[in-house]
Amino acid sequence: MKKRIKSTTNLQNKRRMLVFLLFFFLATIGLIVKLGFIQIIDGEEYKKQAMENWSRDITISAKRGTIYDAKGKKLSVSVNSSTVVCIPADVKKGNLSANEDTSDAEEDGGFLTGLLKKLNKSISKNTAGESIPINKRTPEETAKILAEILEMDYDEVLSRITSDYSYVAIKRWITEEQAQKIREQELSGISVIEDNKRVYPYGDFAPYVLGFTNIDQDGLYGVEATYNEYLTGIPGRTVINTDAIGRELPFGYNSYYEPTNGLGVVLTIDEVIQHYAESAALKVLNDYNALRATIIVMDPNNGDVLAMSSKPDYDPNDPRVPIDEEIKAQWETLSEDELRNAWFDMWRNPAVNDIYEPGSTFKLLTTAIALEENAASLDSTYFCDGFVRQITSNNIKCWRYYRPHGQQTLSEAIQNSCNDALAEIGLDIGKEAFYKYLKAFGLEEQSGIMLNGEALGLLKEPINMKDVDVVTQAFGQGVAVSPIQLITAVSAISNGGNLMEPRIVKQLIDDDGNVVENFESEIRRKVISDETSKMMLSIMKDSAEAGTKQAYRPGYRIGGKSGTAQKVIDGKYIDSKFISSFIGTAPVDNPRAVVLVIVDEPDVSIGYYGSIVAGPVAADLLENIMKYYDVEPVYTEEELGHVEKQMVQVPELLGLTIAEAMDKLIRAGLESNIEIEVDENSIVKQQFPKAGEMVTKNSMITLILN
Repeated sequence: MKKRIKSTTNLQNKRRMLVFLLFFFLATIGLIVKLGFIQIIDGEEYKKQAMENWSRDITISAKRGTIYDAKGKKLSVSVNSSTVVCIPADVKKGNLSANEDTSDAEEDGGFLTGLLKKLNKSISKNTAGESIPINKRTPEETAKILAEILEMDYDEVLSRITSDYSYVAIKRWITEEQAQKIREQELSGISVIEDNKRVYPYGDFAPYVLGFTNIDQDGLYGVEATYNEYLTGIPGRTVINTDAIGRELPFGYNSYYEPTNGLGVVLTIDEVIQHYAESAALKVLNDYNALRATIIVMDPNNGDVLAMSSKPDYDPNDPRVPIDEEIKAQWETLSEDELRNAWFDMWRNPAVNDIYEPGSTFKLLTTAIALEENAASLDSTYFCDGFVRQITSNNIKCWRYYRPHGQQTLSEAIQNSCNDALAEIGLDIGKEAFYKYLKAFGLEEQSGIMLNGEALGLLKEPINMKDVDVVTQAFGQGVAVSPIQLITAVSAISNGGNLMEPRIVKQLIDDDGNVVENFESEIRRKVISDETSKMMLSIMKDSAEAGTKQAYRPGYRIGGKSGTAQKVIDGKYIDSKFISSFIGTAPVDNPRAVVLVIVDEPDVSIGYYGSIVAGPVAADLLENIMKYYDVEPVYTEEELGHVEKQMVQVPELLGLTIAEAMDKLIRAGLESNIEIEVDENSIVKQQFPKAGEMVTKNSMITLILN
């Protein structure tokens, strides 16, 4: 009996042992499989996590590409700078010394904890056997030091360096002196890294073309925004191994990945012509106490925008502060939401983002359509009795109804800006054809210019048009266009009939100046014939010389049309507010430039007619451009005799200081383009026109300084 019990007990023990061995075997297999997953399947992920715990990855900004004018002048550049960054977790640990006595910790934590701490202490030794120096500072002490060096508020600095973020920028674009002082302090968790700052050397020069960037160097407006992907480049990285309190390990894995700079952008803007436009816009703004003045200059042959200016504007170096002191004072009373809206209004590019009723400048399009459709010819005549008799239901009259123009040719009707004649021409064209051509001129589509926020023109479709709509549109009312649309359409009239796509950027280049990509001129469509274009240029010349007499400049064959339109506010025409404008081209026998000048709300007590306000500005600008292009003036005998009395020789100015050059110009009866404060010792490097050329008195001489 005892023997049987013993055998049963042995058998049970063997079974237990077998189960235990089986369990141990399966557990071992499971651990091996798990270890295999950790090391082989998930090994890379764990390795990545370990590297993230052992290292610090700091982004190195790529240098943003430079923006150049058409002649290679730098208009927007990135300069090397430094930024102070922080790893808050390391700042909080910064008051712990790697050399503190750990005996208590070892005793409390046991043998393994003590061994690990000793090992960490051993790793923290440098090759000479000495401890790597650490400045024991609390976060409060660190904040005080940084606030003093960076001239920042102490509480703001303390808040940043003790935040819960893993990485914080404390201050960007500090001086080299500040950077050096911070490096000398050897503050735990605080680093000074390479950075780039966007700078616009000419201040408020072409801001609506250039735009600006935010603090992260992303383009927000203008070319900075529309070509941001080319300008940005590829950021670099610095990866360093650190110990538990953020110090770089002497034998750690360190890597530096160099950033790739962004591409340079070459504009179609000509810096000299842009200066002419900026000066002209500012002068007419001040002379007529206007709300705004906008000027565009375009090469009609390829659609290149040579200048685009609107005053008042802003400085892209500090885009949230208005230049005008009066506006700046007004903004101090605004709420946060109102201030934000004021910024957006200031950043809007009126030449592209706004639409307006063009008034009589639109009559050029109406006339071109009539000639193309054979609804009129140079021999056509029109009788003006002061009223549009074809529309009996509306009291539409000519602007000079009190003294009608009487019988007139087509060219004389444009010179007289006769609404009565244009109404008849519009009705002769018919609403279907009128709408078809206005669409062909691009007034119901975006022009294609690479600037953000382009507005669309407003046209009525034929199905919604009555005869009265045809009549009012014929002389520029009841239709709205953007300035860039209008100048593009008139450029088509000037160049033989080709509607060009406006071009603001012509090339992308690398750091060595090699062309990476060319943006070619593009013809959208043929709108009118060469013959119609030639007839229109003749009509425009007569209009400028006999109609808008203030736009006449002897020898330079300027053609164009003025416009004076009542301003529309909330759908109503306002009697006391006008938009005065002029659009013209020169020389009419071979157009090189088209200029559009728009003056918004000139002071009516000074003058508001487009011929008086905008005409002279456009003519002066075209004359200066023709001189810059070395276009030879062609005078009639009568003009020649008058002009010879007014001619002076341009003096040699190269190598002179600006003070010496100005003295010479004044004595010669000439003016210069310099209207901003410059160093009196600045040297003249280039001049237009060149020395020895004959120009009329009071001509503007363009000076390029060093």
